Amino acid sequence: MTEEKKVTVENEDGDVAEINADFSGNDTGAQFETDSDLTEEISEDDNSAAEVEKLQNELKEMREQVLRARADFDNFRKRTAREKTELAATVEQAFLKDLLPLLDNLNRASDAADAENSDAETLRKGIEMIKRETVAVMEKHGLEQIETGGKMFDPNFHQAVGTVQDDSKEDGMIAAEFQPGYIARGRVIRPSMVQVISN
Repeated sequence: MTEEKKVTVENEDGDVAEINADFSGNDTGAQFETDSDLTEEISEDDNSAAEVEKLQNELKEMREQVLRARADFDNFRKRTAREKTELAATVEQAFLKDLLPLLDNLNRASDAADAENSDAETLRKGIEMIKRETVAVMEKHGLEQIETGGKMFDPNFHQAVGTVQDDSKEDGMIAAEFQPGYIARGRVIRPSMVQVISN
C-alpha cells in the first residue's frame, strides 16, 4: 500500500519546495533493501561512536596536560620567587659581614677618643683608616664614585645645584662638587651634586 505525503524541503540557498514522499517501504531512502545495507549503516554508526569516544579521550588527555602544565608553571614561579628571595638575603648577609670590621674599628676609634691620653692626630689616622676600609668594601660590592674633576656636566651622572661664571673655563664644565655621586654595577644610585660654569 502506497502512502504519500507532501514534504517541505529547504535547500542551502533558502529556496523552499514541496515534494511527494513515498512512505510505503519501496523508497530506498527510507528503508534498507538488504540486510547488508543495514549492517553497513550500523557499522558506520559504530565507527562514528568510536570516533566520538576517541576524540573525547583525546580532549580529556589534553585537558589533563594543560592542568599539569599550569601546575608546573605555578610551581616554577613560586620556586623562582623563593630562590630570588634567598639570593637577595645571601647577598645582603655577605655585605653586612664585610661591614662588621668597619663597625669594630669605629668602636675602637670611639674608645680611643674617650681615653685620657688620646690626641687629635691619632684620632685622625684612625678615621682615615676606617674611611679607606669603607671604600674598599664598597668597591668590592661594585660601588664606584662618579668623577667630576675636569669633566663636563652630564645630567645622567650629575645634578646641578648652582652655576658660576669663569671665563677661563668652558660653559657646561663642572666647577665644584658639593656631594659625591656613586654608581653601583653600572647604575647611578646617587648623582653628584655639582656647580656648573655658565658664562
